[in-house]
Amino acid sequence: MTCTDAQIRMLMKLIKTHSREIAAAKAGIDPKTARRYLQSGQLPSQARAERDWRTRPDPFEEVWPEVAGMITNAPGLEAKTLMKWLLARYPGKFQAGQLRTLQRRVRDWRALEGPNHGDVVFPQTIQPGRQSQSDFTVMDELVITIGGQPFPHLLFHFMLPYSRWEAVSICFSETFEALTRGYELAVWELGGSMPDHRTDNLSAATHKLGGGRVFNKRWSEFLAHYDVRPSRNNPGQSRENGSVEKSHDLLCNAIEQALLLRGHRDFTARADYVIFLREVVDERNADRQARLDEERPFLVPLPGKAWNDSAEMTVRVCPWSTIVVLKGVYSVPSRLIGHQLRVLLYADELQIFYGKRLVQQMPRLPKEGGVRVNYRHIVGHLVRKPGAFANYSFREELFPHLAFRRAYDRLRETQGERADKAYLEVLQLAAMGSECDVTLALELLLAEGHEPTAAAVKELTRPRLDAPPLVTVTAPNLAAYDALLEGAA
Repeated sequence: MTCTDAQIRMLMKLIKTHSREIAAAKAGIDPKTARRYLQSGQLPSQARAERDWRTRPDPFEEVWPEVAGMITNAPGLEAKTLMKWLLARYPGKFQAGQLRTLQRRVRDWRALEGPNHGDVVFPQTIQPGRQSQSDFTVMDELVITIGGQPFPHLLFHFMLPYSRWEAVSICFSETFEALTRGYELAVWELGGSMPDHRTDNLSAATHKLGGGRVFNKRWSEFLAHYDVRPSRNNPGQSRENGSVEKSHDLLCNAIEQALLLRGHRDFTARADYVIFLREVVDERNADRQARLDEERPFLVPLPGKAWNDSAEMTVRVCPWSTIVVLKGVYSVPSRLIGHQLRVLLYADELQIFYGKRLVQQMPRLPKEGGVRVNYRHIVGHLVRKPGAFANYSFREELFPHLAFRRAYDRLRETQGERADKAYLEVLQLAAMGSECDVTLALELLLAEGHEPTAAAVKELTRPRLDAPPLVTVTAPNLAAYDALLEGAA
């Protein structure tokens, strides 16, 4: 009769207070089996002899020296590749179902006779108050939308390896401005900075010199303003910045879970998305306060003022009511054509000044460039010159929503060359009133198969004035007051 270690342990416990027959019955063991284990004093697993022989012949015994030579010369070869080679080299000798046997044989050979592993990871003891780390992470996989439109962006992620305290900020490319702005937001929220700050070898902080990379002068000056030493991991060794790398995954998973609970990924405005991210990060930081308190005594005090992280440049407004900032094209109101403007470049926005007066703020385009034309700046001029719309260089920027593009295509089908003017009249309604209302009107007209003209849109968006309610005022009966007064007298 076979039995388990648990049964024998129970038997040895029960034999102290019961007879052998009763103890065996309670443990579910035959009395003869119980006597044998009591005499030996061993558990079944201890008494079982290890098998050191094969139960069937090794099908790869004859060819193994050849296979071993192949994986010695090319350690990256997989068992699947070797199996395909054996089937082609020795037709009829092997079967595809023997792959698992070959995989075990290759695994055992590599463990016992193969080369040492190419790299060893050494776990580190993280000390409090030594370092902060930062990196950028792309958020496109979360498919965030703002007002129904895709919102491609990155997060600047700052964290302390010991306490795991973290902070994030939205940016659109790995620029120097995004790096410095994200760092400043984090340390001013933290109330101090760590003596050392580590980044990877991003171009915003380092540049190539000779055979390696060194820190940029601007980055060194920026950290010197905060009395912080810059450090970086070795090129290609991202695990040296491993605390923030791992924290990326955990943060993105936390955001994903919060989005699933929320039920949708669309936000009315960017400010709402910022609030959402802040709530996620605050919830993650709530359990880190005790370890953060251990790090606070090591914080380097902040300077009296923040470092000026904005770049300034002067531009002139072109005749087509645009300015060029770095590689990006931005529209401005046409009244500024010919004037010289001062532009302050921040990590995620531009501030445009005429003299000392701020005349416009707008999101900054990625460093690769692009076009951002606000149709409200030029639609009035295009309505007067509709022939310019067909070949306008930035025409695609004048479709603020997919419904506008679909409306223009429908007008092209029905009105031909007159479609440009008809569409511009619709676009002017959006500029003069509510873009949201015009969008809803266009979607309704297109869904019902009607022509999306300005007159039809105006009819749907016109305020509906309800008839005033009929009010009847009943004259009071003054005789009641006379009776009241007479009774009082």
